[in-house]
Amino acid sequence: MINFHQVHKAYRVSGQDIPALQPSDLQIARGEVFGIIGHSGAGKSTLLRLINRLEEPSGGRIEIDGEDVTALDAMGLRRFRQQVGMIFQHFNLLSSKTVADNVALPLKLAGELPRSAINARVAELLARVGLQDHANKYPAQLSGGQKQRVGIARALATEPKILLCDEATSALDPQTTASVLQLLAEINRELNLTIVLITHEMDVIRRVCDRVAVMDAGVIVESGTVAKVFLHPQHATTKRFVQEAEQIDESEQRDDFAHVAGRILRLTFQGEATYAPLLGTVARETGVDYSILAGRIDRIKDTPYGQLTLALTGGDLDAALARFEAADVHLEVLR
Repeated sequence: MINFHQVHKAYRVSGQDIPALQPSDLQIARGEVFGIIGHSGAGKSTLLRLINRLEEPSGGRIEIDGEDVTALDAMGLRRFRQQVGMIFQHFNLLSSKTVADNVALPLKLAGELPRSAINARVAELLARVGLQDHANKYPAQLSGGQKQRVGIARALATEPKILLCDEATSALDPQTTASVLQLLAEINRELNLTIVLITHEMDVIRRVCDRVAVMDAGVIVESGTVAKVFLHPQHATTKRFVQEAEQIDESEQRDDFAHVAGRILRLTFQGEATYAPLLGTVARETGVDYSILAGRIDRIKDTPYGQLTLALTGGDLDAALARFEAADVHLEVLR
């Protein structure tokens, strides 16, 4: 659906070109939720805004649904942008207009529908985001979560193929964030809408995304399925995000584990393997004893996962390792 071919962006500041995005290739599939994560200044907002040319690329080619959007003229760009909705971090609602008028604005600007059709579409959208009783209120009368739902309804007004989310949950509390992410997941599933969201929170990626790209200093340093990147991070930046999300301090763990006897392993389970009684089975079959040093069990989108750090002592250690490797788990020998 979205293809970046060596796309890069630099800003001209005081006579110098300051790079914000290094030459990058990126592919986003139709109907998926694709996350872009990075710390402030990593270039993720620039990358997102290149998709609908709110930022002009310094070079490279961007193809959307098979069309080279970098070659579009002003008329073509207006037509293309009607296929791309955008949700903003700080809502960007017009305070002088009602909820219904804010949602209707893109349809009025497009100028293709009569007022009766616009009103019907607005009512349908407000019902979808759960705000049908708030149509005549003004933004100042709404909570942060309600404002963002208005922003989502407005972004869907022209029936776009792509939805861009610019830090859509960073201004919200955790409970409201969860409800907004659930709404985005429902929209993706029901409308088969391609969603691209940027965030600095790994938990947002874990809850709603199918794939993720990690950015650092204008470079995509790692990408892949969320399960692969989240459970087996390779780049130092990705590892920091995972450690922050899971509140893991590896240096403290290494100090704690230094005094632990035996072989230390990390087992990663996904899907039904998460709930299998593997540890007890291996202990009985091989005679090893195990201590659980650290662990977590949660979900990546709809898939359960678990990670356990174990110390194994006694028994037949080699047989235990072979048994773990033969099971539906990922095994790392830490020591």
